[in-house]
Amino acid sequence: MTNIIQPRILKGFRDFLPPAEIERRSLVERIEASFRMYGFVPIDTPALEYAEILLGKGGGETEKQIYRFTDNGGRDVALRFDLTVPFARFVAEHREELPLPFKRYHIAKVWRGENTQRGRYREFTQCDFDIVGSGSAAADFEILLVIYNTLKAIDAGDVIIRINHRGLFNRFIVRLDLRNKAAEILRTVDKLTKAGRDATAESLEEIAGKERAAEILRFIGAEGGFEETLKTVTEAAGGDCPESERLRLIHSFMIDTGIAGSFVLDPSITRGLDYYTGVVFETFLKDMPEIGSVCSGGRYDDLAGLYSREELTGVGSSIGLDRLIAALESRGRATGRLSYVKAAIVCVDEAAGGAYQVLAERFRERGIPCEVFPEAKKLIQQFVLAEKKGIPWAVIPGEKPMESPLTLRELATRRDRTDLSFEEAAAVLGR
Repeated sequence: MTNIIQPRILKGFRDFLPPAEIERRSLVERIEASFRMYGFVPIDTPALEYAEILLGKGGGETEKQIYRFTDNGGRDVALRFDLTVPFARFVAEHREELPLPFKRYHIAKVWRGENTQRGRYREFTQCDFDIVGSGSAAADFEILLVIYNTLKAIDAGDVIIRINHRGLFNRFIVRLDLRNKAAEILRTVDKLTKAGRDATAESLEEIAGKERAAEILRFIGAEGGFEETLKTVTEAAGGDCPESERLRLIHSFMIDTGIAGSFVLDPSITRGLDYYTGVVFETFLKDMPEIGSVCSGGRYDDLAGLYSREELTGVGSSIGLDRLIAALESRGRATGRLSYVKAAIVCVDEAAGGAYQVLAERFRERGIPCEVFPEAKKLIQQFVLAEKKGIPWAVIPGEKPMESPLTLRELATRRDRTDLSFEEAAAVLGR
């Protein structure tokens, strides 16, 4: 057989074996439950869109990273690189069907042809949640509150959420007479953590000159408590303005809800994508800052305007599921489960297969996931199979599965519990 194709996958793409996929699904379920607690509802959009839809406002490195091609019908199409731009198209197309403000969540795969690294892949899953139809500071704060409480709900540990306002940064850039270079400066500052201060300073000098580059570095390096930093950057941007007042109001909400200690005003947070116009933020695990931001986002008041003449304000965020899982695994949080099943009914007589399924159905009705083994192999072989699958209990049925006493074997300890009625067995398995 010389024509066998070598099994392989593309760099930056992955298969998920059951332990990894069970962990992912469990995490997603808890994230979804948190979103729903705040009134967010699920939507879905196609993975493939017209390229002009996705590239209309991506900006930055997006066009270089996007998976774009001509399909068999000659259409210029691309795989979505995030879930926010398709959402803007979705809102414009279904505006009359949506009550405003509209709160959605969308958990799905996206694709970017970027360099791979720990927790960063070319195919990855985002968990997005957004509020459209409200331009209020309260909407901005609710997104921040959902970030805080969702990461708390999945036991991600202490977090630091770094927040800034793009409008305040833009005022500062205009004051330096660099309006026409604002996008380039924003993207350079956005790479500060990756590139380092020296490389960023060098890039800024090429864009703005040595003197103004130094002013930019002082602005993004402002430190202190929230109010102190806000005062510093507000003065640098020309004095009190709606943007600084928005940050001040959001901070008061943080104080009211008792979570202000987890937030830092960081003028270096700019977010590289062009569609952000207001508050922006990135979230870091306090004991693993090196993993990078696990949740980021911001306000994008002009995004939906690309696809509709109606102005719709929006704010949202995205949890990077793969990066978050990498961080949790590093902290020893992975469960390593191989199966959802609590018990395996071993096969003593293949002719009794139907009766075994009836028995299994009774366990399932009690909320006990149950698997029936189909072949009458030696019991030790079936026990070994159950252990390999990560199933903790084996059920050994009697001659008449629905009437005869049952035996339960706890596979980890090799201990048997014999002569059990169904009710007794269900009570043990249901613990």
